[in-house]
Amino acid sequence: MTKKWILAMALFQMLIVVAFAGCAAALDTTSPVTMTGAVDPSMIPRNSTGAPSGTPPGNSTGNDMMGQSPGGSTGTSNYTLSGAFTVDNQTMVESNGTYTASTTNQSAIYVTNNGNLTLANATILATGNTSSSDASSFYGLNGAVLANNGSTVTITSGNITTTGSGANGAIPTGTGTTINLFGINITASGDGSHGVMATLGAALNLVDVNISTTGPHGAPLATDRGSGTVNVTRGTIYSSGADSPGIYSTGVINVTDATIISNGTEAGVIEGFNSINLNNTIISGGVAKTGGIMVYQSMSGDAATGTGNVTINGGTYTATAGPAFYITNTDSNINLTGVNVTAASGTLVKAAGGSQWGTNGTNGGIVNFTADNETLNGSLVADTISSIAATLKNRSTLAGAITNASLTLDSTSSWSVTGNSTLTALTDPSGISDSTITNIIGNGYTVTYDQNLTQNSSLDGKTYTLTNGGTLTPA
Repeated sequence: MTKKWILAMALFQMLIVVAFAGCAAALDTTSPVTMTGAVDPSMIPRNSTGAPSGTPPGNSTGNDMMGQSPGGSTGTSNYTLSGAFTVDNQTMVESNGTYTASTTNQSAIYVTNNGNLTLANATILATGNTSSSDASSFYGLNGAVLANNGSTVTITSGNITTTGSGANGAIPTGTGTTINLFGINITASGDGSHGVMATLGAALNLVDVNISTTGPHGAPLATDRGSGTVNVTRGTIYSSGADSPGIYSTGVINVTDATIISNGTEAGVIEGFNSINLNNTIISGGVAKTGGIMVYQSMSGDAATGTGNVTINGGTYTATAGPAFYITNTDSNINLTGVNVTAASGTLVKAAGGSQWGTNGTNGGIVNFTADNETLNGSLVADTISSIAATLKNRSTLAGAITNASLTLDSTSSWSVTGNSTLTALTDPSGISDSTITNIIGNGYTVTYDQNLTQNSSLDGKTYTLTNGGTLTPA
């Protein structure tokens, strides 16, 4: 069943509760311990990004590339959310507590119906498995810390550990639901167990949080059905399980000043009309076929169809295998500003169809690629059903070959050709002088362009001499 998500703007505002109003939580009738020390609300990133709303379809197969393992899923129809420690429409503050769950489908902590829970120095352990991988991924079944129905959870210092299948470390679900984590260590080792995940328009805010996932299908930073927003400030994020990219976005994931290391899997994946935004972050990872950062559409219904957006400002990005950016069966915008990019494979951007997603012959990638103050090495490659429109500006340089892509150069930028290349279109008003081009360094290679395109009318079907040898000539 396909779900069409409706975008609705929402503003999440988080207030940290430090005064305890006497109340009891279900399954715990003792008076809570007042938390010592208040959390600084100024450290919580504000979530002002709209997210899709609505109820996802039931009986999903859960077969996304990076989602829960399709094997063993029983759908989402028969399950009950519960917690070993439950806060239902109450406000609670506790310190130095230990919260455990070992039963199938049970969370260690469950906060619901506008509940508000604040913990300090908490130890949280969930070892039970899930009976429905879809329910775990979409609604938080057996997540160690689960919040829904407009609730807020804030945890300062401590540890969250999950070992069961489908057991996400922390998962808010539903518009208006927020989980804030400060100085937490999260480890998840089960199949389909993500570090943190937001769904159905919920928000996660992480400051100085370290996450490690080692099981398959378990991205440390993730969103799923119905979108969500994840804001990360500092921290170290590590993944090593199969199909467990450092970031998996079907929503909006913003990362600042963090380190993200994916061992043997993609650094990041965007599905559909969603985004990853990195600021001054160190990120690495890669797979030979799907590359370091992949943008795609699985058509599973988990992500709305539309343009995926990758924005990287500053920091370092290393694609350890495959193209640095791989786009298939969708549109994408890739914007780089002042980031140090390395593509170990020698391919910077690849747009192509394939047999895994979409319909053969119509499932190519469409890419708008912008480099601002960048020094880039690597090729740009589009197959016959795909396109790349590359723009270099503000002293950007590219050293590489180009296949079936257009190129725009401003007066401060240049391209050094490393192999015979085919341009669809060239926009270079400052570099062309009579029959020579000064800001394309040909190095003896031949570059062709499509003289039948209106974008190339200014080239007048002529052949041009490139700096350091080589020519630009009509195909």
